[in-house]
Amino acid sequence: MKVTETKLTGVLILEPRVFHDPRGFFLESYNEKAMAEAGIRERFVQDNHSFSRRSVLRGLHYQVPAQGKLVRVVVGEIFDVAVDLRRSSATFGRWEGVALSEANQKMLWIPPGLAHGFLVVSEGAHVLYKATAAYDSKAERTIQWDDPVLGIDWQITEPPTTSARDSVGTPFREAEVFE
Repeated sequence: MKVTETKLTGVLILEPRVFHDPRGFFLESYNEKAMAEAGIRERFVQDNHSFSRRSVLRGLHYQVPAQGKLVRVVVGEIFDVAVDLRRSSATFGRWEGVALSEANQKMLWIPPGLAHGFLVVSEGAHVLYKATAAYDSKAERTIQWDDPVLGIDWQITEPPTTSARDSVGTPFREAEVFE
């Protein structure tokens, strides 16, 4: 597996080895040993699958206590974003955006302590992610996706579709962060 560090501390782009033949392809989407070699030693407790249509923007979500996510796209393409909420991190308050798609087969490791969101840029996208903590609606928080302090370049070409909760997220400066 190819591992690429991003500008955010601990956030990694993972490119699995893909074996192509006339039938199609095969790849390991998760291998505990390979993840540990990449520095990802967290235990995953839940797998999630979402489907969204073009221009749907989900996020920016996080949980308290923190939850890590290993994100990949099996159909379609998204612009995936992580925001560092760890006050002690050198990259606190910064964001990273990465295109994840069925074509590039990249995965994004978002360690605990970061917010996560994505914009669907294809007609639709099936997004799978492993989580290090179970979903808890009482623990979930949402940061305003278009917060001017963060200045995320979502590469939006048309107004996004968001949930009611995502449309009224907390401003970054008022968000609950991690030490």
